[in-house]
Amino acid sequence: MSLRIGGNGRSEMLVLMLVVATTFRLCPLVKARPLCRIRTLRTGKVFPVEEKIQGDRLYFSSGKTHLIKHPCKKNLALYLGRQIFLTKDTFESSLIPFSIPTSMQVVGTPEVTSAHFAGSVLLLVVNQKVYVYDYEANFWTASTGIQHPVSHVSGDNCCYSGNSFCMDISNSVFAYLRGDQVSQANIYFSNSRGYRFQKYTQERRAELVGTFGGIFSFHSLSQVGLLLVDKQMAMFSYSDHPLNRSFGLPFDYDRALDILIAPGQKGILIFWSEKNLLVSRNSGQLVESVQVREGQRILYNSIVKANITIHSVAANENELAVLTEENNLYYGSLGIQSSSLIKFADQNIWSQEAVLMFTDVGMLEILTPLRDVLFPAFDFQKCRLNIQALLMDPQLQAGVCKVELLQGEFENKMYTIDMNSQLELTALMIPRPGTLPVPLVSVSNPHSLGLQAVICEDGYTYDGNTKHRLNISLKQQHHWGRADPNFTSSIKRPTISTITLDIANKEISCVDLKPLTALISVGCDLEKKIVIQNELSACYHGVLDPVALQDNYSYIIERKAYDPNFQGQQAKKDLEVHYPYEKLGCPLLAYYDIPWKPVVELWREGKFQEVVEAEYVLLEMNGLFTYTYSLTAGTAGCSAQPQNWTTITKMAGDTAPFSWDRENYMSCHDPNYHEPLRWPDVPYQILGGQTENKVVFDQRNGIYIFFISIVDPSYSYCRLETTFSVYVYGAFPLSIFPPEITIVLLTAATLLSVWLAYMIPQLLHTEQGLEGNGFWASPCSSLGSPDFPKHRSEILAVPTSPKCRLTWILYG
Repeated sequence: MSLRIGGNGRSEMLVLMLVVATTFRLCPLVKARPLCRIRTLRTGKVFPVEEKIQGDRLYFSSGKTHLIKHPCKKNLALYLGRQIFLTKDTFESSLIPFSIPTSMQVVGTPEVTSAHFAGSVLLLVVNQKVYVYDYEANFWTASTGIQHPVSHVSGDNCCYSGNSFCMDISNSVFAYLRGDQVSQANIYFSNSRGYRFQKYTQERRAELVGTFGGIFSFHSLSQVGLLLVDKQMAMFSYSDHPLNRSFGLPFDYDRALDILIAPGQKGILIFWSEKNLLVSRNSGQLVESVQVREGQRILYNSIVKANITIHSVAANENELAVLTEENNLYYGSLGIQSSSLIKFADQNIWSQEAVLMFTDVGMLEILTPLRDVLFPAFDFQKCRLNIQALLMDPQLQAGVCKVELLQGEFENKMYTIDMNSQLELTALMIPRPGTLPVPLVSVSNPHSLGLQAVICEDGYTYDGNTKHRLNISLKQQHHWGRADPNFTSSIKRPTISTITLDIANKEISCVDLKPLTALISVGCDLEKKIVIQNELSACYHGVLDPVALQDNYSYIIERKAYDPNFQGQQAKKDLEVHYPYEKLGCPLLAYYDIPWKPVVELWREGKFQEVVEAEYVLLEMNGLFTYTYSLTAGTAGCSAQPQNWTTITKMAGDTAPFSWDRENYMSCHDPNYHEPLRWPDVPYQILGGQTENKVVFDQRNGIYIFFISIVDPSYSYCRLETTFSVYVYGAFPLSIFPPEITIVLLTAATLLSVWLAYMIPQLLHTEQGLEGNGFWASPCSSLGSPDFPKHRSEILAVPTSPKCRLTWILYG
């Protein structure tokens, strides 16, 4: 084949090139690359069967579709639409619509208005009542304690297993009716995953004005937030200092907004309706509109101006996706800075039953249930999108990620910072050559947790890229000394905060470069414990035999020395005590006449930390009261009446005799403690701290088993308690008679002896004395002399014998 160009061939060639160029330029628009590949999940269907659904089928009252994923169990999800489905494998199999057993006695059509995963159970609000479904045991039950109709439940989940405060997050649930006046709203709270509720009260709620829009546990801020709606504006009111003195900034609320709490305890809230989309990164303190971008250019400052109708919203820890009824898909990042969305190419991806679901970082699915006319189980159509691959399209102008690596050993871990403790974290950042990104470190609760970050160069990679190391120091905001007391939260209250490390102005193309987060508990370090120093025990000095102590040893406490009610009153009978050697070991040794106090040590993870100088209290566990204290309230310098075991026990009742701890302790030196000092001479029962108070034992030997509790609220969030034993020695037995009688008798005996020493020699020279001589001399008459001597000199010459010694003494 040959091509021949004549006189006008040049113009024909130009037309041909224009046609070809136009064709290649229009092809991407006419034959746009599909966003995803569609596949249908159909399982367990071989032979047609009749529809058999156990119980009453549940329906979702809202006209929109929702999907609730369990943040910890990634395969568990609940679909809410015209039908309701519960899946344990992310809809990878056909499912029968979800139903509630008839035994729950639901009156009327069972309509679901709200749902929430609380740990291992699913909570559903059905016809204004709360029901609990244990999906692991396949067990239903109705919640107890709710006396009024409710429309919604709210809560959060913590995915760090094996921690007590993390379990408390998952167990905490609110139930309420939205739309009442906030001052009159009936709010219920449960700390048992919704099984049992009780009425929730909050200070100053009666003073609030507006319609009640919901209540939420903002664990990352350690606050409870009430949403107030008034005149198409809304704002949050908070429960605790320092945020309880003001409100969050108001934002537009022209229609009811669904509120989605993003997983990860970072304080990210997503508010959305069909015509609006708002985001807050600080638990509602500041709520802002989501922008729509094209490259670096802002197309719309808010979704309202974009004139779209939102159908479904999905979010994970760091990403946000929106599906609209105009067949548009929007995607954005939930970074530290302002959120924005970009729009992917228009395609036919929307349907009335479609819903969005993130399955992993950068992996999104459009899920649609499909009815089967032959089977009761629904199939599911999935349209899977790889966000990172879609962002490679140059038309999106997503830009190139400026960071090649961002990693830290603290990622997705949980730490505890106790009082007076500090946590050091490190991270590594490797930027793309020729760029200098700026790392940003933030905490979700700056009122409680303070930070300091330092970045420095740390060598080079094999490719010659510079490595940057980031050193992060964390401790309580109180101890940094840089914040005003009106900004910091109460130091007595344990709190939670999340630390996040991200890149400033990070490109949306950095899908796989997710922020580094860690959960920080500003509270009790469970690895801490106190130990009583026992270097010189009673067994070491040979006072007690360790073999005997281990051989079912027991001892008797006399009834005059103890009170089983810990009130200092004598008991009615003696008490036999079995000594628990396995728990206490050999007792400490203390001399009764020397004031004494124990040496308390703090240990963590089997390592000695320090000698405790904080305030603590002691109580003998068997009720012994044969000891007191060296200081009184007056000599201890108290400005208020100090607490004691008697007052604490009366407040706690008989059920908790050992209940003096950091929660109820008030120092008599605290200027905010205003109890008048009425009895300055009472014993001061607090040891440690700023005083030199010690224990003074009575004149009694024996074993004392003490309970010790650290009560200083500024030392640790833990209840540092233990028991130990002391053997008191060196006390002489008490006299049978009163000391006054003993002194009188001794004085009388002494005077009588002196009188006799004077009078007896005088009487010997009288006639009666000579008769006495004859009486006492008679025992010596058998020594060989026929007559008893008449003179004293003769008596001295008599040979000595036992009988004669007595005679000599009397005459002498």
